[in-house]
Amino acid sequence: MTGTANEQARKTAEGLVYATGFGNEHSSEAVPGALPTGRNSPQRAPLGLYAEQLSGSAFTEPRAANHRSWLYRIRPSAAHPPFVRAEPRAVRSAPFTECAPDPNRLRWNPLPDPEGPTDFLDGLWTLGGNGDAAQRSGMAVHLYHANASMERRVFSNADGELLIVPERGGLLLRTELGLLRAVPGEVALIPRGVRFRVELLDAAPDGQGPAARGYVCENYGQPFRLPDLGPIGANGLANARDFRAPVAAYEDVEGPVEVVNKFCGNLWTATYDHSPLDVVAWHGNHVPYVYDLRRFNVIGSISYDHPDPSIFTVLTSPSDTPGLAGVDFVVFAPRWLVGEDTFRPPYFHRNVMTEYMGLIEGAYDAKAEGFVPGGGSLHNMMSAHGPDRETFDKASAAELVPQKIDDGLAFMFETRWPLTLTAQARDAGHLQRGYDDVWQGLQRHFRL
Repeated sequence: MTGTANEQARKTAEGLVYATGFGNEHSSEAVPGALPTGRNSPQRAPLGLYAEQLSGSAFTEPRAANHRSWLYRIRPSAAHPPFVRAEPRAVRSAPFTECAPDPNRLRWNPLPDPEGPTDFLDGLWTLGGNGDAAQRSGMAVHLYHANASMERRVFSNADGELLIVPERGGLLLRTELGLLRAVPGEVALIPRGVRFRVELLDAAPDGQGPAARGYVCENYGQPFRLPDLGPIGANGLANARDFRAPVAAYEDVEGPVEVVNKFCGNLWTATYDHSPLDVVAWHGNHVPYVYDLRRFNVIGSISYDHPDPSIFTVLTSPSDTPGLAGVDFVVFAPRWLVGEDTFRPPYFHRNVMTEYMGLIEGAYDAKAEGFVPGGGSLHNMMSAHGPDRETFDKASAAELVPQKIDDGLAFMFETRWPLTLTAQARDAGHLQRGYDDVWQGLQRHFRL
C-alpha cells in the first residue's frame, strides 16, 4: 500500500462518527429519506433502493436472541454470478482433523513477515480450533499479518462472526453497514455474513515486516453477547454504551470487484460488476462494533486472593449448558492489585476449559520472558500452567503494597472444548521449542 493510500485511509478513519450501544436497535441513513417510514418492505423502497433483510438468527428465536438488520441498497445481494471454489491459502476450518489434540503446553512467537504484497485475507493463518463450522458450534483461532490493503476485494464469512484483535497497525474496516476504525488496544466484531474490506492505516515500520498484525477469533456458535453480571449488579466489566457501531456509508462503484465468501470451511469467489458495499440506509441489531479494551471496568479483589479470570470477560458466546461458554473473550486490562497475604499473579491451574492467550502490548504479569506481543500460548483442557519460576520467586517475596498493572495488555480466547492444531501450527518455525522450560527450577520448599 502506498503512503498516499495510507494517508487517505487515515484521513477517512479520523473523521468517522458512530452510533453507540451493544445490542441496540440502531438505524442510519447516508442519504436523507432513504429509510422507509412505518414498514420494512414497502412496495417501492425510497430512492429506488432495494429492501433486503440480513438475518443472523432464525426468525423464531426469542426476541432477546434475535439478530437481524434491514438493508436498503443500490442492488440486491441476489444479483451476483456463481461462486467457484478458491484456494484456501492458510485458512482452515472445523472440524480440525490434521492433528491429534495435544495436551502439551505450547507457545508461538509472532507470525513471520509476509512474503510479497499481502492483504488481510491473504494474510489469515489458522492456528487451530474445535467444533464444526457446518453445525454452527465451536470456534477457530487465526492470526493475520498484512502489508497491503484489500483493493477491489470484499470478504464475508457465512461460518461465523469474526472478532478481530489488532496488535500492530490500525485498520479501516469498510462494511456493508458503514465504516469502523480499529487500532491496537481495540477490538472489532464483524457479524456472520456481513461483507467487509480491510484497509491499512499505517505503513510497515521502517519499511520492513507487516504494517498490520493481530489475532482473530472465529465464533461458529451463538453470537457474542455481554456476560450476565450476577452479584456484581447492574454495572461493570464491558459497558454496553462503550461499543461503537457504524453509521451508513455506501459505495456506488461499478466495475469488477472480487467477493470471497467463507462457507462451510471453504473459500468461494465470484467477480461482481459492482461493489456489494452499497447499502444506503439500514436499521436493526445485526451490526458490527468496535470496542476500546481500556474502557473495560475491571472488577477485582479488595481483600485477598486472585479472582478467577472469568471476572475479566468482555464478551461470551453461550452454549446449551448454562455457564459453559462456546468461547469467552477475556482481557487483562490495566488494574490495581491490593490483595493482602496474596500471591498476586495468576495462580497455578488446571482447567476444564481451553485457554489461548495473546499479547497486544507490554508484558504479561504471569510470564517474565518469552511471551511477546504478537505471540500466543495454548493451554489445552487440563494442561497444568501458571506463573514461570522467575515470576513465582519475585511475587512470593514482594512487599504487598498497592501495585498498578499498566504496562501490558493481554487477552484470552477461552473455549469449552480442546483446541486442535492445524498442521501448519504444529510444524511452524515460530513455535517455541522448550516452552516447558519456563517451569523448570521451581524449588521444593516443603518442610515439616
